Amino acid sequence: MTDVVAATLLIGVIAYAVFGGADFGAGFWDLTAGGAERGRRPRARIDRSLGPVWEGNHTWLIFCLVVTWTGFPAVFAAVTTTLYLPLGLAALGIVLRGSGFAFRKAVHRTRNQRLWGAVFATSSVITPFFLGTVAGAVASGRVPDAGYGDPLGSWVNPSSLFTGALAVVICAYLAAVFLSADAHSDGDSELVRYFQLRAWATAVVAGGLALAGLFIAYADAPRLFARLVGPALPVVMLSVLAGAAALVLLHRMSPRLVRALAALAAASLVLGWGVAQYPYLLGTHATVSAAAAPRQTLVALTVIFGAAAVLVVPSFMLLYALAQRARLEEE
Repeated sequence: MTDVVAATLLIGVIAYAVFGGADFGAGFWDLTAGGAERGRRPRARIDRSLGPVWEGNHTWLIFCLVVTWTGFPAVFAAVTTTLYLPLGLAALGIVLRGSGFAFRKAVHRTRNQRLWGAVFATSSVITPFFLGTVAGAVASGRVPDAGYGDPLGSWVNPSSLFTGALAVVICAYLAAVFLSADAHSDGDSELVRYFQLRAWATAVVAGGLALAGLFIAYADAPRLFARLVGPALPVVMLSVLAGAAALVLLHRMSPRLVRALAALAAASLVLGWGVAQYPYLLGTHATVSAAAAPRQTLVALTVIFGAAAVLVVPSFMLLYALAQRARLEEE
């Protein structure tokens, strides 16, 4: 039962990495689109793609938080009492991002639109970076079982900073592929090329970071490195192959297939981390079985989330299907 709940938590992390990651990455391209005139069309494309789904994707973050504090309360306490600074900054980024996205549409003055647009775009980079540093701190074993670890050194270190940077780049890659596919569906060849070039650029940067990350993991998190090149290697290679296939087919195949390949690349990367981490939840200590809540709690949690999945997953599938068919466009 403990492994079932841990696998459920990993599925939630994967879902947030893929769907929330694409949203955050769209904010990155909003930030780098240039001035008002130059960035008008890319930003309009971003608004059309994000508008129907951007808030719903945080459901997966809430899901992960609930599963962690209910199924593994000691781990939740250890993480939050040690990594409260990056977690707080990520939460602030989520709040500011939502405010920026909403208010830049509601205000009418150009100056205010630019202000709220900058808030939205900057927060879209800050949030995945700090969430990435949290993942790096956990993966490298810098969160003690009892919590209250080093509030600064636990996430300001090579592993955490690398993971934060990689999270931003992966989000940007996902968004560039998704936005290019959306532009292809609308027959906008100019924006297809615009986002295609950015997808290729971020893929090259991600590849360079991943290569550097092997050396960082070898020096800073030896157990994680050994597992990544051991049991998790097939999953990591699947991520590389799926990401490369999405780039090759970006302008040649159906947008739905390209989006699926890009999502598979991101999902496999997170899954590889989960395989490398197993059976520990905090890097090199706190095993899944030792940190789990009582069995009765785990059973109740599994039943509740099983019932919720029957309602939530089809609803999300319908939402995404309607969004892709442009049935949710604003008047």
